[in-house]
Amino acid sequence: MSRINSVAVPILPNVSPFELGTVCEVFGIDRSDVGFPRYDFWLCGPSAGQPVPTKSGYDVVPPYDYSKLDEADLIAVPAAPLAEIYPEALLEGVRRAAARDAVIISICSGAFVLGAAGLLEGRECTTHWMWAEELQQRHPNAKVDPDVLYVESGNIWTSAGTAAGIDLCLHLIREFEGSEIARKLARRMVVPPQRSGGQKQYIETPLPTQRGGTLESLLSWMAANLDEAITVPLLAERAHMAPRTFARRFRQETGLSPHEWLTEQRVLLARRLLESSDLTVDAVAARTGFGNAAVLRNHFGQRMGTTPQAYRATFRLSRRPA
Repeated sequence: MSRINSVAVPILPNVSPFELGTVCEVFGIDRSDVGFPRYDFWLCGPSAGQPVPTKSGYDVVPPYDYSKLDEADLIAVPAAPLAEIYPEALLEGVRRAAARDAVIISICSGAFVLGAAGLLEGRECTTHWMWAEELQQRHPNAKVDPDVLYVESGNIWTSAGTAAGIDLCLHLIREFEGSEIARKLARRMVVPPQRSGGQKQYIETPLPTQRGGTLESLLSWMAANLDEAITVPLLAERAHMAPRTFARRFRQETGLSPHEWLTEQRVLLARRLLESSDLTVDAVAARTGFGNAAVLRNHFGQRMGTTPQAYRATFRLSRRPA
């Protein structure tokens, strides 16, 4: 397909207004007078002309039913409520569209609709990090990546939660309309043309202690002394175990090796310091036990998908003047 001319957006009761609004903003507004492409835009519901409630308490009235999906070059499924069963007319519509190589995208939990239609089998895909495990459990043959903002897999494209739908839509515009149109549209929407990093930088990571485990007090000590040189022999001595026995017990209770656990906690502390302090990256590296900025950048990038500097620019807490 060289370009997209028509877009169908199927919605379900309790549709999420933001994700629906994202698709409407990108594809549903006629800006042809200032050089943007114009799309035939069709909002589709279970019944044409019947109100569909949103999560925010108001209704939208789609002019079309799901049969309109058969005419669209692009089908965009916004965030949908997680359900055991989805309307068969909707599932059949996206299946037929996939079979004729229409582009099908989902935003956030809209991926569950694609999964229910069988379109994620064997494919790389994503959804909001809160629902990634659930999506994987429902569709074991899907390759769910909870760390990315969006995934393009053939004609099936999926995005992470909420604002990641904007990233996916802009990527699609970039692929079909060119980089200049995508940049102009991003400026019009006052958003970055392309964000760095993935979902990992938005996930809240709790301290993974094992309450009631034999190593609980040791884990607390490790978390309080991340800036020290902590080795397995040192930890084994504090736990009164042989090093090999300690390493085995540690993995049993935490699911990680001591090195992996320490690195995760050091990255977590680095995130907090980058968000809330004026420390330089070198100082953050020293405070978190990484030693220098290069080592911090390496581990931070592997786990967060972005650099410490970029993470700080995104998440730095605003400060009120004294």
